[in-house]
Amino acid sequence: MDANAVAELEKAGVKADAPDRLFVAVEWDADKKHVVPVGPRALVRDGEKLAHVTLQPISKLWTGDVKPPSFAKTPPPEYHPFFMLLEATAAGYCRAVRNTETDQEFERLYRHLARRPDGADRNPLFSYLQGAARLYMSLRDVSQAEFEAVVLRLHQSAKHHQTHVGSINYFQDVLRGVLGA
Repeated sequence: MDANAVAELEKAGVKADAPDRLFVAVEWDADKKHVVPVGPRALVRDGEKLAHVTLQPISKLWTGDVKPPSFAKTPPPEYHPFFMLLEATAAGYCRAVRNTETDQEFERLYRHLARRPDGADRNPLFSYLQGAARLYMSLRDVSQAEFEAVVLRLHQSAKHHQTHVGSINYFQDVLRGVLGA
């Protein structure tokens, strides 16, 4: 958890106690032609409210040593807000850029996020997934094991939905409903 991030959100009128209502919104360059990857500050959306918040790297936000339960079936309700924030950010990104990533790309991005949480990627969506994880972990205590379990479960979900090269089933079956995209 990061008290400074919570204070920034609350000062902007964004409720930090409901992470499942938040997502990291897409920012564009001055020409509105290219997505600006998320850096140290992220644009957070809560309904119609927008706020920039400074977020620490994922590796600095790990707290404690809680071991997550098995996510082989439906994850327990206490993890739903974490999943919701990540998937709402992914759905919002796809909607904003008017491009649906393939199941294979989502699978790759989630795997990369689990392996290199503070890393970089050529796809700007990666920085938004990182930003969503950083935002959630700024609001709630999350151990490294919990982070990895959530992200790897998302990786498995994208992999499960893939039926062929170029399929977008993960977006259509899961993400489209998250924001009403």
